[in-house]
Amino acid sequence: MIYKEFQDLKLSALGFGAMRLPVKDNDPNAAIDEAAAAKMVDEAIKNGINYFDTAYGYHNGQSEIVMGKILSNYPRESYYLATKFPGYDLSNMSRVEAIFEEQLRKCGVDYFDFYLFHNVYEKNIDPYMDEKNGIMEYLLKQKAAGRIKHLGFSAHGRYDTIKRFLEAYSDHLEFCQIQLNYLDWTLQDAKAKVELLNEYHMPIWVMEPLRGGKLASLSDENMAKLRAFRPEAGAPEWAFRFLQSIPEVTMVLSGMSNEEQLRVNMAVYEEEKPVNEQELDCLMEVADSMVDSLPCTACRYCTTYCPKELDIPTILSLYNDARFTNSVITQMAVGAMPEEKQPSACIGCKSCEEVCPQQLKISSAMTDFVDILNQPAGL
Repeated sequence: MIYKEFQDLKLSALGFGAMRLPVKDNDPNAAIDEAAAAKMVDEAIKNGINYFDTAYGYHNGQSEIVMGKILSNYPRESYYLATKFPGYDLSNMSRVEAIFEEQLRKCGVDYFDFYLFHNVYEKNIDPYMDEKNGIMEYLLKQKAAGRIKHLGFSAHGRYDTIKRFLEAYSDHLEFCQIQLNYLDWTLQDAKAKVELLNEYHMPIWVMEPLRGGKLASLSDENMAKLRAFRPEAGAPEWAFRFLQSIPEVTMVLSGMSNEEQLRVNMAVYEEEKPVNEQELDCLMEVADSMVDSLPCTACRYCTTYCPKELDIPTILSLYNDARFTNSVITQMAVGAMPEEKQPSACIGCKSCEEVCPQQLKISSAMTDFVDILNQPAGL
């Protein structure tokens, strides 16, 4: 197992994510298969994984309980446990003390090694930062008392939102967890987010390295391109090797649902084999082929002529993401916009299209986006 230094700790470069634990009868709505999960945790620990990540809402609130129960079979100093304050639900903002105490009880521990503000994004950043809610103040008190060893945040928000949070709290935050993979390097502007975190000397934790499984299996055409460089490497390995080429990445979390996934991922992390420049170019070519995106350059000519003053480049960026995966995160991002600024507010006047240098069919994209948003979202 590869290890990364974080302050005075040595963390396994691969972390065990508890968002997608094995479930009974392979039914995503069923209860966690505790015996299967315990077997996976045991194998992970025996192979050197020492970082386990859960959260208040994972598996309908059962992940913390199950992980706490399983990890209680191992010496407390032998693993690092991370969980998060559930600020994605605005009704929790005034309940930080009650929720934190509940999480300690659910996990059966006296302290958390790592604790995060969960999913900082456009809709919850103000409540997170509102002194009336006292979230940062309370968490810093718990850190001073030794009940939180390291404090950080995860973010699905846009660049400007993450930057605002860093500007306010970077003195108190020790790491940041973002969605990072070779597909989102450009699709979600992850490259710019990495550069921003580097400016703040903020260690990077990675979530969704396989984009919810989308990068675990590629087309025959794309695999043929990659095999020209590394004939033995499978699709998941390419995703992890990409992350190994980003020096600032300290922790890569993978939500593994079965022993086979665990073994494949652990095998990759027996040694570092980062991608070279030619391989990176090939991965970017693969990513481009996977997403049928509108080539908006964010020149913003369109916004000048929009009678509804919509932020069209931002909406189109979210639209491109939604066309690939209509995720809860995309729907949350749109939901964070004022109703009169959402894609549904487009009146189809086509004033934007008359000045678009790319000649994009923006009004059609807006209509299509609304249809996508009205469909059930995935993870």
